[in-house]
Amino acid sequence: MLLENRNAVVYGVGGIGRAVARAFAREGATVHLAGRTIDRVEAAADEIRAAGGRAETAQLDVLDEAAVDAHADAVATKAGSVDISFNLVSYGDVQGTPLAEMAVDDFMRPIVNATRSTFLTARAAARHMIEQRSGVILTFGGTGDPIPDYSIGGFQIALGAVDLLRQQLAAELGRRGIRVLTILTGGVPETIPEDFEGRDALIDSLADPTLLGRTATLDDIGNVAVFAASDLARSMTATALNTTCGAIMT
Repeated sequence: MLLENRNAVVYGVGGIGRAVARAFAREGATVHLAGRTIDRVEAAADEIRAAGGRAETAQLDVLDEAAVDAHADAVATKAGSVDISFNLVSYGDVQGTPLAEMAVDDFMRPIVNATRSTFLTARAAARHMIEQRSGVILTFGGTGDPIPDYSIGGFQIALGAVDLLRQQLAAELGRRGIRVLTILTGGVPETIPEDFEGRDALIDSLADPTLLGRTATLDDIGNVAVFAASDLARSMTATALNTTCGAIMT
């Protein structure tokens, strides 16, 4: 197993967080799930345990500095290490409204939430990884061209800010043995709610520019996250793993 005896903290148990947590557990990691809605967190943990994996749970608001620090400290104390950290919480973004018509609070919310939650969770993990002289911090999203003819609000800007944060973290933490990577996404249609207005058109707009004629699935993202967190990727840091199926060429 690629992640045997590792402790992975996954913040957020929505579609992507849940898929990544399942993949980590499948490869032997103990997954420490944290999120605001404890029922959803427990349901994700039960799914992992039913498949033979190990999962711990905590109710946590990743925008709460003291709570994030205390949780990471508790994981390190009880489990002995924090080996992987991946922030996958939602950012509260508003989509479908043109920027010229958007309220400033709706525009700023995802940018603030994304950068604050990523900074707090990465800092909490890094403090323990520095002592260990090892660890992997993962971010999700990355930079890319805006989706044509679709109003995505502050979401893509938030992802770009997180990607710059990833680069700065990698530059400062590399000498401490810590790797920092982004999983670059072109969109995962499985995460789009069934009742989302314009869902079919949005899915088509994500698939059309790809070279493979399809988009990544949740399982694809989970598998790439496992690789990134494992020793197979031990020479990789300060870069993005491209899961866009060729929509973005790097």
